[in-house]
Amino acid sequence: MKSKIVCITGGASGIGKKLVEEFARKGAVVEFIDRDGEKGREHSHRLNAEGYTTQFHEADVGVPEEVKVVFNKIKEDHGVIDVLINNAGVSRFMSFWEMEPEDWNSILSSNLSSVFYCTREAAPLMKDRGACILNMASTRAAMSEPDTEAYSATKGGIVSLTHSLAITLSEMGIRVNSISPGWIQTEDYDSLRDIDHRQHPSGRVGKPEDIARACLFLAHPDNDFITGENIVIDGGMTRKMIYEH
Repeated sequence: MKSKIVCITGGASGIGKKLVEEFARKGAVVEFIDRDGEKGREHSHRLNAEGYTTQFHEADVGVPEEVKVVFNKIKEDHGVIDVLINNAGVSRFMSFWEMEPEDWNSILSSNLSSVFYCTREAAPLMKDRGACILNMASTRAAMSEPDTEAYSATKGGIVSLTHSLAITLSEMGIRVNSISPGWIQTEDYDSLRDIDHRQHPSGRVGKPEDIARACLFLAHPDNDFITGENIVIDGGMTRKMIYEH
């Protein structure tokens, strides 16, 4: 990743924060986007003070006009992008019966439409570079709990959009894959219960670095035979049959 231009959405907190950190530590120039300006600037300043190279952009990736501004700035500064990680999203669950149209549209815009907007702006800067795009889906694309309709719909949409983009962008030499995390604990990992860990076939709940390692693997140019795929990283939970006794 040394000197590669890496763009990450939703990079101020959660999994995205760890992605920014790990790609920067591998020598990438990381341009990251988030709506939370305070957290984003703080994260960028800390990493830059440690000798890494990051640039934060405050924007809502669910708004196409704001997306255009950010990618025009990246184009001015670098002219190219090597890796795009569409990680931004909101986890809002609410009653199916009480959800208003604006709630539905807001979640779809933040989680799914943002992938479309960012990819369309980034792709011309990624042509014929052995570049790759990674989209953050979820195991909820294939399994659900009650009252997760909007979120699950967006994550299922991301999986489908991923293989469609992989075909469309293949003529530009761009690979497109998605990752479906399961339970990834982004804060207070030590507060988890034994039963939280034991219910995973892997024996533990996931961490953000588990996702970061997968992204680094998929982004590596040597792995150019992997495209159009969705990689599930969930400690084996979606393969576990559940019975009530």
